[in-house]
Amino acid sequence: MSKSKFYVVWEGKKPGVYTSWPECQKQVAGTKGAKYKSYESKAAADKAFREGWTRHWGQGGQAGVASADTTGKSRTAASKRKSDGITSAQEIDYDSISVDVGTHGNPGPVEYRGVDTRTGQLLFSNENIGKGTNNLGEFLAIVHGLGYLKQQGSSKTVYSDSLNALKWVREKKVSTTLVKDASTRQIWELIERAESWLRNNTYDNKVLKWQTKQWGEIKADYDRK
Repeated sequence: MSKSKFYVVWEGKKPGVYTSWPECQKQVAGTKGAKYKSYESKAAADKAFREGWTRHWGQGGQAGVASADTTGKSRTAASKRKSDGITSAQEIDYDSISVDVGTHGNPGPVEYRGVDTRTGQLLFSNENIGKGTNNLGEFLAIVHGLGYLKQQGSSKTVYSDSLNALKWVREKKVSTTLVKDASTRQIWELIERAESWLRNNTYDNKVLKWQTKQWGEIKADYDRK
């Protein structure tokens, strides 16, 4: 059974404490400078809301603010860092897509989706993958996102909250202990196609780690934690 989470919105359409990610998302989607975070208990969320975002959100209150240039397009912070070969930004680039995976057991049946980070609009999904793992699903979702954006002629950023999947995308190769048998044949075929796509295509898109601790759940989250 999924463990309940509570979502604090300090700055958004309607600040408060919410009991589900969809409720929280309604308050922050498309809101420049939205500040929000998830908590494991109602008491912790209520306390954080009372004390304000400066004590609880981000590091020194600097992470997760969307800023816009004179054309209205969001931009990331100039200051970036490297972590395990993956670039991370201090601010959310809302002109991007976010991907996430839903699994029923790990390993188990896998589904993934990609959404517009600003609006939460569903852009693509695959709901019919057989036995696999969360990280493999994230890998497939990222590559699907890159392929989708390439078809669109878009250089938008792709966000994922899986460090393993981000590393595999960079290396163009997965590293997993998932056995190859009849039950995993479908996902292995998808993985081989994704690896081939990475080897044979170039892209300018940034592929970044979604900073869950600072920004709350990724916009494509299935809310099954």
